[in-house]
Amino acid sequence: MNKCDQCIVRQLSSLKALNKDEVVKLANSKTTYKIKKGEAIFEEGEVTNGVFCIKDGVGKLSKLSANGKDQIVKLVQSGELLGQRSMISNEPANLSAKAVADMEVCFIPKTEILHFFNNNNQFSMNLMQSVCEDLKESENNKIALVQKTVKQRLAETLLQLHDSFGENADKTLKVQLTREELAGIIGTATESCIRLLSDFNKLDLIELVGKKIMLKDIRALKKMAE
Repeated sequence: MNKCDQCIVRQLSSLKALNKDEVVKLANSKTTYKIKKGEAIFEEGEVTNGVFCIKDGVGKLSKLSANGKDQIVKLVQSGELLGQRSMISNEPANLSAKAVADMEVCFIPKTEILHFFNNNNQFSMNLMQSVCEDLKESENNKIALVQKTVKQRLAETLLQLHDSFGENADKTLKVQLTREELAGIIGTATESCIRLLSDFNKLDLIELVGKKIMLKDIRALKKMAE
Protein backbone atom coordinates (compact mmCIF):
# COMPACT_ATOMS: atom_id res chain seq x y z
CA MET A 1 0.00 0.00 0.00
CA ASN A 2 1.52 3.32 -1.09
CA LYS A 3 2.25 5.96 1.53
CA CYS A 4 0.01 9.03 1.47
CA ASP A 5 2.95 11.40 1.96
CA GLN A 6 4.42 10.16 -1.33
CA CYS A 7 1.14 10.22 -3.26
CA ILE A 8 1.18 12.89 -5.98
CA VAL A 9 -2.59 12.55 -6.39
CA ARG A 10 -3.15 13.92 -2.87
CA GLN A 11 -1.83 17.28 -4.06
CA LEU A 12 -4.74 17.53 -6.53
CA SER A 13 -7.51 17.46 -3.91
CA SER A 14 -8.56 19.05 -0.61
CA LEU A 15 -6.20 16.60 1.11
CA LYS A 16 -3.20 18.75 0.10
CA ALA A 17 -3.99 21.00 3.09
CA LEU A 18 -3.24 18.24 5.63
CA ASN A 19 -0.15 18.63 7.81
CA LYS A 20 2.43 15.90 8.41
CA ASP A 21 0.69 14.37 11.44
CA GLU A 22 -2.66 14.39 9.65
CA VAL A 23 -1.15 12.66 6.62
CA VAL A 24 0.16 9.89 8.90
CA LYS A 25 -3.33 9.60 10.41
CA LEU A 26 -4.79 9.45 6.91
CA ALA A 27 -2.40 6.71 5.82
CA ASN A 28 -3.27 4.60 8.86
CA SER A 29 -7.02 4.90 8.34
CA LYS A 30 -7.47 4.53 4.57
CA THR A 31 -8.31 1.38 2.63
CA THR A 32 -7.28 0.98 -1.02
CA TYR A 33 -9.53 -0.78 -3.54
CA LYS A 34 -9.13 -1.90 -7.14
CA ILE A 35 -12.33 -1.24 -9.10
CA LYS A 36 -12.75 -2.99 -12.45
CA LYS A 37 -14.36 -1.29 -15.45
CA GLY A 38 -18.15 -1.38 -15.02
CA GLU A 39 -18.04 -2.04 -11.28
CA ALA A 40 -19.60 0.32 -8.75
CA ILE A 41 -17.69 2.32 -6.16
CA PHE A 42 -21.02 3.09 -4.50
CA GLU A 43 -24.66 3.10 -5.55
CA GLU A 44 -27.32 5.79 -5.39
CA GLY A 45 -29.06 5.65 -1.99
CA GLU A 46 -26.10 3.97 -0.29
CA VAL A 47 -24.67 5.34 2.95
CA THR A 48 -20.95 5.66 2.23
CA ASN A 49 -19.66 6.67 5.69
CA GLY A 50 -16.62 8.38 4.21
CA VAL A 51 -15.08 9.68 1.02
CA PHE A 52 -13.23 8.04 -1.85
CA CYS A 53 -10.07 9.56 -3.30
CA ILE A 54 -9.42 8.53 -6.90
CA LYS A 55 -5.80 7.51 -7.28
CA ASP A 56 -6.00 6.19 -10.83
CA GLY A 57 -8.53 5.59 -13.60
CA VAL A 58 -11.75 7.23 -14.74
CA GLY A 59 -15.23 6.98 -13.25
CA LYS A 60 -18.70 8.36 -13.83
CA LEU A 61 -21.25 9.88 -11.48
CA SER A 62 -24.77 9.14 -12.66
CA LYS A 63 -28.40 9.18 -11.60
CA LEU A 64 -31.12 6.74 -12.62
CA SER A 65 -33.99 8.60 -14.26
CA ALA A 66 -37.68 7.75 -13.88
CA ASN A 67 -37.62 5.85 -17.20
CA GLY A 68 -34.71 3.70 -16.03
CA LYS A 69 -31.99 5.44 -18.06
CA ASP A 70 -28.60 6.27 -16.61
CA GLN A 71 -28.06 10.05 -16.75
CA ILE A 72 -24.34 10.78 -16.43
CA VAL A 73 -23.75 13.89 -14.35
CA LYS A 74 -19.97 14.01 -14.39
CA LEU A 75 -16.83 12.09 -15.32
CA VAL A 76 -14.18 11.95 -12.58
CA GLN A 77 -10.47 11.18 -12.58
CA SER A 78 -7.29 11.09 -10.48
CA GLY A 79 -7.23 13.52 -7.55
CA GLU A 80 -10.98 13.94 -7.16
CA LEU A 81 -12.90 13.09 -4.00
CA LEU A 82 -16.24 11.30 -4.15
CA GLY A 83 -18.99 11.28 -1.53
CA GLN A 84 -18.02 14.51 0.22
CA ARG A 85 -21.40 16.24 -0.20
CA SER A 86 -23.30 13.25 1.18
CA MET A 87 -20.92 13.00 4.10
CA ILE A 88 -21.26 16.70 5.00
CA SER A 89 -25.06 16.67 4.63
CA ASN A 90 -25.28 13.31 6.45
CA GLU A 91 -27.46 11.87 3.67
CA PRO A 92 -27.29 8.74 1.49
CA ALA A 93 -25.48 9.13 -1.84
CA ASN A 94 -27.56 11.07 -4.37
CA LEU A 95 -25.62 9.59 -7.29
CA SER A 96 -24.00 6.31 -8.28
CA ALA A 97 -20.26 6.12 -8.94
CA LYS A 98 -18.96 3.49 -11.37
CA ALA A 99 -15.69 2.81 -13.16
CA VAL A 100 -15.51 3.75 -16.84
CA ALA A 101 -11.97 2.36 -16.91
CA ASP A 102 -10.13 0.28 -14.28
CA MET A 103 -9.66 2.39 -11.16
CA GLU A 104 -7.73 2.47 -7.91
CA VAL A 105 -9.44 4.37 -5.11
CA CYS A 106 -8.66 5.01 -1.46
CA PHE A 107 -11.51 5.05 1.07
CA ILE A 108 -11.14 7.44 4.00
CA PRO A 109 -13.59 6.96 6.90
CA LYS A 110 -16.00 9.73 7.83
CA THR A 111 -14.56 10.00 11.36
CA GLU A 112 -11.14 10.94 9.97
CA ILE A 113 -12.50 13.43 7.40
CA LEU A 114 -14.62 15.15 10.07
CA HIS A 115 -11.60 15.31 12.36
CA PHE A 116 -9.61 17.07 9.60
CA PHE A 117 -12.64 19.26 8.83
CA ASN A 118 -12.98 20.42 12.46
CA ASN A 119 -9.27 20.92 13.13
CA ASN A 120 -7.77 22.16 9.86
CA ASN A 121 -9.33 25.38 8.56
CA GLN A 122 -7.60 25.21 5.17
CA PHE A 123 -8.80 21.65 4.61
CA SER A 124 -12.39 22.55 5.50
CA MET A 125 -12.22 25.57 3.19
CA ASN A 126 -10.83 23.45 0.34
CA LEU A 127 -13.53 20.84 0.87
CA MET A 128 -16.34 23.39 0.84
CA GLN A 129 -14.90 25.05 -2.28
CA SER A 130 -14.85 21.66 -3.99
CA VAL A 131 -18.51 21.05 -3.10
CA CYS A 132 -19.42 24.52 -4.39
CA GLU A 133 -17.58 23.86 -7.66
CA ASP A 134 -19.55 20.64 -8.11
CA LEU A 135 -22.82 22.51 -7.54
CA LYS A 136 -21.77 25.19 -10.05
CA GLU A 137 -20.93 22.55 -12.64
CA SER A 138 -24.28 20.87 -12.04
CA GLU A 139 -26.09 24.18 -12.55
CA ASN A 140 -24.16 24.85 -15.78
CA ASN A 141 -25.06 21.39 -17.07
CA LYS A 142 -28.76 22.02 -16.38
CA ILE A 143 -28.59 25.33 -18.23
CA ALA A 144 -26.84 23.67 -21.18
CA LEU A 145 -29.58 21.02 -21.41
CA VAL A 146 -32.18 23.78 -21.76
CA GLN A 147 -30.32 26.33 -23.86
CA LYS A 148 -28.17 24.22 -26.17
CA THR A 149 -29.14 21.80 -28.93
CA VAL A 150 -28.12 18.15 -28.76
CA LYS A 151 -25.60 18.82 -31.54
CA GLN A 152 -24.01 21.63 -29.52
CA ARG A 153 -23.91 19.45 -26.38
CA LEU A 154 -22.22 16.60 -28.25
CA ALA A 155 -19.56 18.92 -29.70
CA GLU A 156 -18.97 20.43 -26.26
CA THR A 157 -18.72 17.01 -24.60
CA LEU A 158 -16.22 15.69 -27.14
CA LEU A 159 -14.06 18.77 -26.56
CA GLN A 160 -14.28 18.34 -22.78
CA LEU A 161 -13.22 14.69 -23.08
CA HIS A 162 -10.27 15.79 -25.18
CA ASP A 163 -9.22 18.63 -22.87
CA SER A 164 -9.73 16.77 -19.59
CA PHE A 165 -8.42 13.30 -20.42
CA GLY A 166 -6.24 13.70 -23.51
CA GLU A 167 -5.49 11.43 -26.47
CA ASN A 168 -4.08 7.98 -27.07
CA ALA A 169 -0.99 7.50 -29.25
CA ASP A 170 -3.30 7.01 -32.26
CA LYS A 171 -4.92 10.43 -31.58
CA THR A 172 -8.23 8.91 -30.45
CA LEU A 173 -9.84 10.10 -27.21
CA LYS A 174 -8.20 8.42 -24.23
CA VAL A 175 -11.51 7.91 -22.43
CA GLN A 176 -13.54 5.38 -24.39
CA LEU A 177 -17.23 5.75 -23.58
CA THR A 178 -19.96 3.54 -24.95
CA ARG A 179 -22.49 5.22 -27.21
CA GLU A 180 -25.05 4.77 -24.44
CA GLU A 181 -22.77 6.54 -21.93
CA LEU A 182 -22.11 9.38 -24.36
CA ALA A 183 -25.86 9.73 -24.92
CA GLY A 184 -26.32 9.79 -21.14
CA ILE A 185 -23.97 12.75 -20.83
CA ILE A 186 -25.63 14.87 -23.52
CA GLY A 187 -29.15 13.90 -22.48
CA THR A 188 -30.48 12.17 -25.58
CA ALA A 189 -31.43 8.71 -26.84
CA THR A 190 -28.60 6.35 -27.82
CA GLU A 191 -29.93 6.18 -31.38
CA SER A 192 -29.80 9.98 -31.70
CA CYS A 193 -26.23 10.04 -30.38
CA ILE A 194 -25.14 7.40 -32.90
CA ARG A 195 -26.78 9.34 -35.72
CA LEU A 196 -25.09 12.60 -34.68
CA LEU A 197 -21.69 10.93 -34.46
CA SER A 198 -22.22 9.62 -37.99
CA ASP A 199 -23.11 13.15 -39.13
CA PHE A 200 -19.98 14.56 -37.48
CA ASN A 201 -17.95 11.87 -39.19
CA LYS A 202 -19.40 12.77 -42.61
CA LEU A 203 -18.62 16.44 -41.97
CA ASP A 204 -15.01 15.42 -41.23
CA LEU A 205 -15.22 16.89 -37.72
CA ILE A 206 -14.33 13.53 -36.20
CA GLU A 207 -13.23 10.09 -37.32
CA LEU A 208 -14.81 6.94 -35.93
CA VAL A 209 -12.13 4.29 -35.42
CA GLY A 210 -14.19 1.28 -34.40
CA LYS A 211 -15.63 2.26 -31.02
CA LYS A 212 -13.01 4.99 -30.59
CA ILE A 213 -13.37 8.64 -31.59
CA MET A 214 -10.72 10.94 -33.06
CA LEU A 215 -11.26 14.70 -33.14
CA LYS A 216 -10.17 16.00 -36.56
CA ASP A 217 -11.37 19.61 -36.58
CA ILE A 218 -11.27 21.04 -33.06
CA ARG A 219 -11.78 24.60 -34.26
CA ALA A 220 -15.01 23.70 -36.07
CA LEU A 221 -16.23 21.70 -33.05
CA LYS A 222 -15.61 24.71 -30.79
CA LYS A 223 -17.59 26.91 -33.15
CA MET A 224 -20.41 24.38 -33.20
CA ALA A 225 -20.45 24.15 -29.40
CA GLU A 226 -20.92 27.91 -28.96
